[in-house]
Amino acid sequence: MGECRHCDKKRVRSEEELKSLSNRLCRIEGQVRGLREMLNKDVYCPDILVQVSAVKAALNSFSKELLSEHVRTCVADGIRQGDDEVIDELVCVLQKLLK
Repeated sequence: MGECRHCDKKRVRSEEELKSLSNRLCRIEGQVRGLREMLNKDVYCPDILVQVSAVKAALNSFSKELLSEHVRTCVADGIRQGDDEVIDELVCVLQKLLK
């Protein structure tokens, strides 16, 4: 398979999808700020690490939601139109996500 390429592709999201993804990111931003506060307050390392794990889980959930929408829309539309490149692109993205 060739090298992964990023184009100037864009996707217009529904208001509902945009709101859901944006809300998730806002919560994640809050969690990351909380990590900084914990660090500045000399919180015990294992307690911080538990919160790091929570941030990772939140990012994974965000990625799953975004990936799910991508497959249902962009990938499905591409396949219907005979664009096999969307499959290669999806495989490339999955390889990066699963590192």
